[in-house]
Amino acid sequence: MRDTHQYFMKASPVRSGDFIEFFAEIDLLVALSACPGGDCGTSHSDDTAKCYPLNVEIHRPRESALAGWQSPLPNKYSRSHGTR
Repeated sequence: MRDTHQYFMKASPVRSGDFIEFFAEIDLLVALSACPGGDCGTSHSDDTAKCYPLNVEIHRPRESALAGWQSPLPNKYSRSHGTR
């Protein structure tokens, strides 16, 4: 909390069947993580916290869905951020 500078967590608002869908325009290396504390609404990081599996599905779009799509151009970032 801002007033006390204490860390706190609320119960997740996610419900069964909720999902997030991404469209990757470039190849990705992805890691998926969720809070190891489980549902923090009543307890945290103990054997009573409810934990649920995450389902990951990877799909290849139909070719017709990509009609007219082009891969993005490489970023012109110089990779010099934070260097002297």
